[in-house]
Amino acid sequence: MTTASSPVVSVRFMDEDDLDAVLALEGEIYSQPWSRQVFVDELAADHRIYLVAVVDDVIVGYAGLMVIVGDAHVTTVAVHDGARRHRIATRLMLDLVDGSLVLGARHLTLEVRVSNRAAQRLYARFGLAPVGVRKDYYVDEDALIMWVTDIDGDEYRRRLAAIRGELDAGADDD
Repeated sequence: MTTASSPVVSVRFMDEDDLDAVLALEGEIYSQPWSRQVFVDELAADHRIYLVAVVDDVIVGYAGLMVIVGDAHVTTVAVHDGARRHRIATRLMLDLVDGSLVLGARHLTLEVRVSNRAAQRLYARFGLAPVGVRKDYYVDEDALIMWVTDIDGDEYRRRLAAIRGELDAGADDD
């Protein structure tokens, strides 16, 4: 990375050429990683957005979502341990939300491990609130279901603008 406190991060659309790096990161982060074929299928599907975060030509994170009948469902957000606390997940989420709006989303949802408090705090900044639990969703753990509605409204646009402002101010916390 460029410096310990302020890496230069770029976010771009994921493509199949990224999959070796994404799969390596997936294997480091998750006990039950997605297969190459899952990513290939997701990249080929309609109404999907998959992004990678890059620092010094190295993929340090990725995220994805699908939009179904106005609902955007975040399918994955992952950041390499060594790249955390530089707002990379925030950047990925902002771009996912922006893309979901282009695809006509009105609401946003996801599942997160009940033990993953850091991710829950990130998602709460995006207005997502707990609405239920999916038992054994992660084989070894339950998932907290989180939702936010009306992401296409002015109030939510103001929330996104505030998050972008925090990024511009350079705060590091996810």
